[in-house]
Formats: sequence, structure tokens, C-alpha cells
Amino acid sequence: MIDEAVDKLACYAQRTGLVDPCERIWAVNAILEALKLDSYTQPTGSPEGEIDLPAVLEELMDDAHARGVLPEDSVVYRDLFDTMLMGRLTPRPAQVIERFRALYAESPQRATDWYYRFSQDTNYIRRDRIAKDVKWVAPTEYGELDITINLSKPEKDPKAIAAARNLPASAYPRCQLCAENEGYAGRVNHPARGNHRMIPITINGSPWFLQYSPYVYYNEHCICLNREHVPMRIDRACFAKLLDFVRQFPHYFVAPTPICPSWGDRFWPTTTSRADTIPSPWRKRRWRPRYASAAMRMWRRESSSGRCPCCASPTRTLRGWWTWPTGF
Repeated sequence: MIDEAVDKLACYAQRTGLVDPCERIWAVNAILEALKLDSYTQPTGSPEGEIDLPAVLEELMDDAHARGVLPEDSVVYRDLFDTMLMGRLTPRPAQVIERFRALYAESPQRATDWYYRFSQDTNYIRRDRIAKDVKWVAPTEYGELDITINLSKPEKDPKAIAAARNLPASAYPRCQLCAENEGYAGRVNHPARGNHRMIPITINGSPWFLQYSPYVYYNEHCICLNREHVPMRIDRACFAKLLDFVRQFPHYFVAPTPICPSWGDRFWPTTTSRADTIPSPWRKRRWRPRYASAAMRMWRRESSSGRCPCCASPTRTLRGWWTWPTGF
């Protein structure tokens, strides 16, 4: 029975492109090593139909717990374990970056479409949990209000909370949105990211990374984070970064995140033009495409001269906001 589950996981990795057909034996051995299994018999035939990844991982973890390989049977420990399993099958960062850049040369949207699907295939974004999120639209006097209840981020169990208290203090990674998370094994007080891959990009002349949120608070919940762990600031330079991002990824729109002293500099892009998704209220506004188009034309015209006239208006608004109620 366990051999069939191992075979299904290796077959899933091959079908989704995580491993090449020539790497099939290697993939099986990588899974066996993670499960601490010394023997394996190849099942006859290939798995039929679509492979249910969560079900396969659950079966492997149940067996690992029964044999004492998985120490605790709780959501925190199981997440650490199945992420380690998927991390063994996830391509190396250089391979992911090479694929992304090749697709970006054809179309930025093709690159992000592939990267988003890849982030789900590796189980970094857990499709089964995202499907449980509750969403609805409520009419208000100001228009329609999109309301969501995110259920994809698991609650910590009492045993994990108790174990976390006994762990020595660690400043690595600095936060959950730092570059150091890529490939990190995790611990009971920090999520595993062994199946996480990031895309290096240049924003406003400085090195940044592109990634997706594993919890998907909204469609294609994307995050851009500074390579260095520097404090988040909302200022004129922040608006220049936002504009530079949409210049490179025009099918996305972006917004700065609330300032949090313990988290590094970042902002959140999300999709703007996907026909297969529910549009956000901001996208429904008729003036947005015309405004965005005019802003991008001005940005392209002026950015080469070092000036950024598009930043002037939001900077004035920001200055007034900080000095409310006397700033306007």
C-alpha cells in the first residue's frame, strides 16, 4: 500500500513537470529517504486519472507517524513533514528562475501564470485549503463590499505552542517575508518553506524578489519583498517602486502594505486582467483603465529622464494624510 502512495507522488511530480521522466527513479529514492524506508517494490502500471496530492500526502504521513518517523500527529508537524517531502521534488531555484525568465521574454503574463501554477503544484499554495475559504459580496451604501474568511492558514495546536516555548530564540529568518525563507526547513514556530521558490527582479534600481503568498488572501496574492531586510516605508520612493513594478508586469496592480516594524520592505501585487477570476471592486471602476493607461504613458515618457511626475500626486496625498486633519 505504501509503495503505491510513493509511486503516486513520484508520478504526480512527473506529470506536473517538477521532475523530468529521466529523474523518476531519483524521485522515488528521494521520497524513500525522506520517509526513512529501505525497500520498495514498483507497482505494476501507472496511476489512472488525476492524482489527489493531499490524499497521497496524508497517506504517506499516516504511515510515517505509525512508524515513528513523524513524531507528532498534528497540523503543525504534518505541515513541516509534507513540505519537506515536496521540497525533495521541487526544482532548484536556478531552474525555476531560468524557466520564468524564458517565459517572461515571451510575455510577462505567461511567466506569472506558469509561476502561480508551479507554486500550487509544489503544494506551497495548498489548493485544498484555499478551496475552503469563504467569500461573498455584501451590498453597502458605498457599493459592493467583498468579504472573505481565509481558512488556509492553519491554527497552531497546543503541543506545538508548548514546544515553541522551549525553543531557543532565533533571528533566522528575520521574518516570514524575507529572502532567507526560500528552502528553509521550518520549525514549530516558523513555517516550512522547503518547496518555496522566489524570482529575483529589479525594482527602481534595487534587487527585490517576487513570490506568491501561500495563503492567497485574494486572487493571485503576490508579494514583492526587498532583498535586504530594511524597514517598510511609504514615501515618494515607494510610489516609484510601485510604478516600476507595473511597468514590468502590466497585468498586475499593486499596493503598499501597512507599515509593520518587524517585517521588511514589501508590497502586494495582484492580478488585474484575468478573465477567469472574480474582479475586485477597484477593477470594476470604469475610470481605472483610462487613468492607469495615462499614468503608464507618463511614466514611460518621463522615467528615462529620472523624473517621476506620477509620484507627485500620491506623495501630496500621503503628506496630507500624515498631517490629517490639517494637511488637506
